[in-house]
Amino acid sequence: MFKRFFLENLNKYTSKWLVLFIDVVLVVISFVFAYLVRFNLSFDFDTDKLFGQLPILAIISTVCFLIVGSYKGIIRHTGTKDAFNVFLATSLLAGSGILLVITNRVFNIFESFTIPISIILIHYLLSTFLLIISRFLFKAFYEVVSTELKSITNALIYGAGDSGMITYGALNRDTKNNYDICGFIDDDPNKINKKIDRIKIYDPTKIDEEFIEKNDITEVIISIQNIKSSRLLEITDSLLNLNVKVKIVPPLSKWIEGDLQANQIKQINIDDLLDREQILIDNPIVKREVTDKVVFVTGAAGSIGSEISRQLASYNLKLLVLIDQAESPLYDLQQELVQNGIQNFTALVADVRDRKRMVEIFDEFKPQKVFHAAAYKHVPLMEQSPYEAIKINICGTKNIADLSLEFNVDRFVMVSTDKAVNPTNVMGATKRAAEMYISCLSKETINTKFTTTRFGNVLGSNGSVIPLFKKQIEKGGPLTVTHKDITRYFMTIPEACRLVLEAGTMGIGGEIYIFDMGKSVKIFDMAKRMISLSGLKYPDDIDIKITGLRPGEKLYEELLASGEDTTKTYHEKILIAKVSEINSTEIKETIEYLFKNNQILSNDQIVSKLKAIVPEYISNNSKFEKLDKVS
Repeated sequence: MFKRFFLENLNKYTSKWLVLFIDVVLVVISFVFAYLVRFNLSFDFDTDKLFGQLPILAIISTVCFLIVGSYKGIIRHTGTKDAFNVFLATSLLAGSGILLVITNRVFNIFESFTIPISIILIHYLLSTFLLIISRFLFKAFYEVVSTELKSITNALIYGAGDSGMITYGALNRDTKNNYDICGFIDDDPNKINKKIDRIKIYDPTKIDEEFIEKNDITEVIISIQNIKSSRLLEITDSLLNLNVKVKIVPPLSKWIEGDLQANQIKQINIDDLLDREQILIDNPIVKREVTDKVVFVTGAAGSIGSEISRQLASYNLKLLVLIDQAESPLYDLQQELVQNGIQNFTALVADVRDRKRMVEIFDEFKPQKVFHAAAYKHVPLMEQSPYEAIKINICGTKNIADLSLEFNVDRFVMVSTDKAVNPTNVMGATKRAAEMYISCLSKETINTKFTTTRFGNVLGSNGSVIPLFKKQIEKGGPLTVTHKDITRYFMTIPEACRLVLEAGTMGIGGEIYIFDMGKSVKIFDMAKRMISLSGLKYPDDIDIKITGLRPGEKLYEELLASGEDTTKTYHEKILIAKVSEINSTEIKETIEYLFKNNQILSNDQIVSKLKAIVPEYISNNSKFEKLDKVS
C-alpha cells in the first residue's frame, strides 16, 4: 500500500525545492559525521562550536546548490550528468568553506568558525558520496516499486526450440511490459517435463482450462518458425477455446537486423490462419521482363491494382503509368510512392470506358506491358446495375485490350476472378465474357500476348469480408454471414499480385492461370475465429446473424468451370486452366453489339445477351432467374 502511495504521489510532491532541502540536510548530517571521523568516532571536540557552525554551513551549501542547480535534475532519471553536478556543488562548497576558514583565521571575523581543514576535506568526500549515492538509491527504489506495481502478464511460450528461447530472452529484456513466463509448451517427448532456465516444458495435452485458471494465464505466444498453416490453425483453435490471448512471433526474415524485439510479437490475426501455405514467387524473369519498360496499370488505386503498382515500382522500369477514375485513392497511392522515393511514374485520372481518353494515353506513353485490374467486383451491387457492370467489366476491358493490340503492346495481363467460373451473377458473367473476349483477341495475333489470371477472394481488399467483420466487431456485432455453409477461397493481396506479375512472363498467350489455393474456408468459422481473436466470446459477447444468400451469390466458389481441366506450369502452385473451345466470331459479334447498344438496352435485354455469350451463366437467387426459365 505504501509503495503504491509513494509511486502515485512521486511526481506530485517531489519538487526541486524538496530535493534542495534534502540535499542540505544530507550535507549537514555528513558534516557531523566528518567531525566524528576526524576525532576517531568520539565526541572529544567542542559540540557547541559544531552546532554553531551548522546553520552557516546550511546557508553556504544552499547558495552553492542554487548556483550550480544540482537540485533541478529528475531524481528517478539520475545519470552521470546529475552526479557531475553534485560533484561541482560539493566542490564549490568545500572551496567556499576552505576560503572562509582561511579568511577567518587571518581577520578573526567569526571566532566559532574555526574548523580544521582536514574536517572540510573529510566532509567534502562524505557529502559528495552521500549525495550521489542517495540519488542512485532513490532511482533504484523507484524502479523496483514501479516494476512491482506494473500489471504482470502471466504467459506461456508455445515452442521450446531456438525460437522459443529467443522469444523468452526478448520478453525478459522488454522494459515496457512485465511478463512472467510460467512455462513452455512443446509436443517433443524429449523436451516434455524438462526445464529451461528453471521454467518447465509442458505437454500440450496438459494445458486445459484448469491449468489456465490455476496459473492465471492470460497469453500464449506461439514461437515456432516455418509452422504449417494447418498446424497453426489447430493450435490457435485449441488455445482460443481456453479464453487466452494468442500471439505469434514473426518469421525470422522480419526480425530487426536478425534480432527479435518484444514489440514485434503481435496478436495473431485471421491472415495467419488461412488453412493453406502461402505461395511464394521469386522469379528473376519478372525483373528482366519489366526492366526499362513502360508499364500501364489500370484500376491502379484499387486493392489489387495498388499492390501491383507497389511491386512494379520496386523494379527498374522506364515509366510506370497509373490509371484510375477514383481521384482520392489514386492521389493517396501517388503520395505513398513519392514518399518511398519512387520517381519514375505518373498517375492519371482517367476512365477505361472512355476510348478517346485511352487512345490519347496510349499514344502519348506507348506501353510495352499492360496490367488490367480495373473492374467492378461487388456481386449484389452489380446484380442491381447490369448496365454499369457491362460498361466497365466488358466494354472497359475491350477498350484496353483493343488498344493494346493496336499499339503493339508486348503483353496484356487481365485480372479476373473465380466468380467467372460457372457464374450465377452479373458480375461473374461479365468477367467471364471479358475472359472470352481476351481469348478471341489472343487467337488473332502473335505480336501481343494476352493472359488472364483467375483467383479467389483477397484478404483485406476493399469491401471484402474481413474489414466488414472488423467493423461489425467494433460496433458490438452481430457479424453477418449470408449462409452457415458458405465457403470461399482466400489469398493475401501480395500473393495475388505476385501471381499477376508472374503471369506477365509465362506462356505464349491465351492462357488462364489459376492458383492451387488449398482448402476453401468456411465463412461462419472465420467469423467465430475473428470474434475469439478480438478477445470476445461467441455468442455471449457477439452473435453471428445468418442473413440469407444475396442475389447472385453462390454457396461454393469454383476455380474451374464444367469441362475445364488444368495443366501444370514450372511452378507447382500455378496451373493453367484448359478452357472449352468457344466460337470466336459469334462471341466478338455479341460483345460488339453490347458495346454499341448497352446504353439503349434494358437490364433484361443486357442480361439476356450476357447469357448468350456465357451459356453456363445460370442466375441464382436473382430477379434474372426468369430469363433462364424463358430460355
